[in-house]
Amino acid sequence: MHDFWHRYETDTRAPSGRQVRRDVARRLLLPAVALWCVVVGIGLLITGPLGNLPSEAAVNTWFVAQRTPTLDAVTTVLSAIGQTEFLIGACVLAIALVWWRTRQWWYAIVPGLAVAVQAAIFLTSALVVGRERPEVEHLDHAPPTSSFPSGHTGAATAFYLSLAFMAQRITNPVARWGVTALCVLVPVAVGFARTYRGMHSLTDVLVGFLNGATCAVLAWNYLRRDPHAR
Repeated sequence: MHDFWHRYETDTRAPSGRQVRRDVARRLLLPAVALWCVVVGIGLLITGPLGNLPSEAAVNTWFVAQRTPTLDAVTTVLSAIGQTEFLIGACVLAIALVWWRTRQWWYAIVPGLAVAVQAAIFLTSALVVGRERPEVEHLDHAPPTSSFPSGHTGAATAFYLSLAFMAQRITNPVARWGVTALCVLVPVAVGFARTYRGMHSLTDVLVGFLNGATCAVLAWNYLRRDPHAR
């Protein structure tokens, strides 16, 4: 596992443009196609043979019953953390800061790759599956995309898990674990907020987690690195 977490520290050699293009195609985009098939397959299974999982309606109804003005305000903020506009800005800032600190552009672009691939899978799979949003009051304006999978959850997971991977460079163990825990908890909070606010069913959020987490791992591992390099 050490080789996985510290792969960009043990091998700091700059890749050529050809190597980056080759590795992105083979190690990121090709597996992403397989992930897309899994996401779409789950979505079509839910909306087809499983009859849109009517038992999930009870989960959304329960969340509606728990609504309070305080939770409404808190989940407004949490939901905004997963919005496209916020994540694009945060991703650009993170890439710039990491690039400046490490001088390794091939390492700095990892969060951008994770979010971009996640977004491509989310947008195209949502178009194919076309699941309706839960039949409860929506506290947010419904975007034109369908309910499955959760794009907010997927984007937040891809971005913040990428930061959690990067946080393993922090030498102070307390700070390292604190930052890692925060980066893991943020996507969970976003998924909770989206379900609470009636924008997604439970499986929408769970598959959003799957999409984002897998894209984060693929992006982190996109470039061939030699664990024995000096």
